[in-house]
Amino acid sequence: MNKIFLIIWREYFERIRKKSFLVMSILGPVLVAGGFALMIWLSNQDKTEQKVLVVDESMAFYKNIPDNDFIRFYFPDVKLQQAIKDFYKNDYTCILYIPYNIAQSGNAPVKLFYKKTPGFAVSQYLRDVMERKLYEFKLAANNINPDVIRNARQSIHVVNEKIYENGDSKESKTDAMSFIGFACGVLIFVFLTIYGAQVMRSVMEEKTNRVVEIIVSSVRPFQLMIGKIIGIALVGVTQFAIWLILSSVLTTAVSATLLKKITADANKQIEQKEIIYKQGSNTNIKELQKADSRLEAIEIINDLKGLDFTEIILCFFIYFVGGYLFYSALFAAIGSAIDSESDTQQFIMPITLPLVVAYMMSISVMQNPEGSIAFWGSMIPFTSPVVMLVRLPLGVPLWQVCTSVVLLIAGFILTTWLAGRIYRTGILMYGKKVSWKEMIKWISYKG
Repeated sequence: MNKIFLIIWREYFERIRKKSFLVMSILGPVLVAGGFALMIWLSNQDKTEQKVLVVDESMAFYKNIPDNDFIRFYFPDVKLQQAIKDFYKNDYTCILYIPYNIAQSGNAPVKLFYKKTPGFAVSQYLRDVMERKLYEFKLAANNINPDVIRNARQSIHVVNEKIYENGDSKESKTDAMSFIGFACGVLIFVFLTIYGAQVMRSVMEEKTNRVVEIIVSSVRPFQLMIGKIIGIALVGVTQFAIWLILSSVLTTAVSATLLKKITADANKQIEQKEIIYKQGSNTNIKELQKADSRLEAIEIINDLKGLDFTEIILCFFIYFVGGYLFYSALFAAIGSAIDSESDTQQFIMPITLPLVVAYMMSISVMQNPEGSIAFWGSMIPFTSPVVMLVRLPLGVPLWQVCTSVVLLIAGFILTTWLAGRIYRTGILMYGKKVSWKEMIKWISYKG
């Protein structure tokens, strides 16, 4: 055991002393907090990006299209041909042409001319506003008061609440938990790939430099493999802990600074939203759009604050370590069997493919966390580190979690045994192109 501890010590301190480790340990949380800050900053920008000249031949929308945070509408008395002719002589960015028969014919096209592509948000806003105004116009034309229909509207807040067998119930924040679960699954996918590849490169480097011949004269190949796997695992755990602490501090600082104004306006916007729906077309539509866009983000952020991150982090740690041990043994076996980086391609794909499949399955799991794909994906050791992390925040029975962990441990023991038998032969073999058939033979060798 002392020899294994020495190998672990060497692998661990050799890597944490590298500048690349220190840079990535600090840069990772900075990028996370920076991305979070950028998202909040962009959502708070009130810049006018588009100036739209409206040529309305129908007169149904004349001075009746409300501005929003990034679009301003202008209604000069000008014909379409003249507007197009003078387009580049003024500062308008778009021309909105509404034909005279827009209300009579649903096939009459509304055209948007532009200098630079305005983007999806502009087209979507125009479509939504014009459809609503045209709807009100047709109701009024048929002597139906639009206010009667409009006042019947009421926003609905759906609360997901799970009932347990003992009769207790608990509110489930589905949107926030889905986001957290998917993010954890992606992190597991990235970590397993990065640190598993580090094990393979470390083994391959020592084999190529012939250093391993000296090392195995003092320790058994299996001890060397286990020492490398655990040593690099500790590096990953250390980096994850640094990321967790720094990310928490930085994102908390960003939230307190940039979300202060949004949070202060949240309660006002909740009250205004109901009033806006009932006041109809004479109300300030700009405030309605702002309330809808910001309240959704505020609700998600508040839901995230209410989650039990201790449980999530603990499960993440368990599945990171279990998944890493499962896959790193396979990566170590591959590293011992090849001599150069160019030979890795034929062996890496079968190992990383289950992780890619698990990542693809996680999208389906978010839609149906109780389905058969979610269940079996969270049980099979090849996919469980990713899929179970997506399911856990959404609620998983304890027996399924325990079964999944036991199967993952059993899978790690099996892969370690198989990898050890490949490792003991491949680590001292040079100059030979190895195939899968050859590696299977190494497993059956006695001694």
